[in-house]
Amino acid sequence: MRLENKVAIITGAGTGIGAATAKRFAREGARVVLAARRLNLLQQVVAQIEATGGKAIAHSVDVADEAAVKELVTSTVTTYGKLDIVVNNAMLMETGMLAEQDSKAWRKNFAVSLDGTMFLMREAFPQLSANGGAVVNIASVCALRGSMATAAYSAAKAGVVALSRNAAIEWAKKGVRVNTVIPGVFLTPPTESALPGKENQDAMAESVPIGRIGDPEECANAILFLASDEASYITGAELVVDGGRVAELNTPRWN
Repeated sequence: MRLENKVAIITGAGTGIGAATAKRFAREGARVVLAARRLNLLQQVVAQIEATGGKAIAHSVDVADEAAVKELVTSTVTTYGKLDIVVNNAMLMETGMLAEQDSKAWRKNFAVSLDGTMFLMREAFPQLSANGGAVVNIASVCALRGSMATAAYSAAKAGVVALSRNAAIEWAKKGVRVNTVIPGVFLTPPTESALPGKENQDAMAESVPIGRIGDPEECANAILFLASDEASYITGAELVVDGGRVAELNTPRWN
């Protein structure tokens, strides 16, 4: 029960890493507010949490909307009386080659991944500083390595890493820890959409030193650690959770 009596907001909690994190937090005793745009998906996760004795509520919100984010924090505090943990997991990937990048698509990546992260951090800060809270922002290995047709997404997630570092420095003496988890490839709906079929997924798995695609629960475990008091002396850190992919120098293979 590492999060007993804690209240946490998790964005992008309807599927994938966000949903796994919400369930993990609830098992550790947290009261969880699940936030995303699609209420029906959130309600399914809430039902799963409640079925195992956990406490959770769903809140439909577009994190790119400042007023909606403010209302999310207000509603959470009204319901539970406080806020201890924020996990910024909401993301949107609009792909496109840089030389042909559509400006609207470019801005969408930043509006959700970067602006949404800043909005929630800013609105949550008074509560977090009052309670000695923690923020865990979810970036991506795309923030560390380039890839085809993901310039906007990569730049937005790199911004999340930089934002987290600055917040960690600004808020350290206010009692708020801010860290970043940098996931690699996990078996989530966006991954299944980008890699349809077993053949494509097996090919991706071969590119990972551990030899498989990650389970969202494995990323949730890392997020839990940084959100918990076990990480009480950790702030401004970036934890890569990618099966070793970023660590490997790509070189020609030989026998």
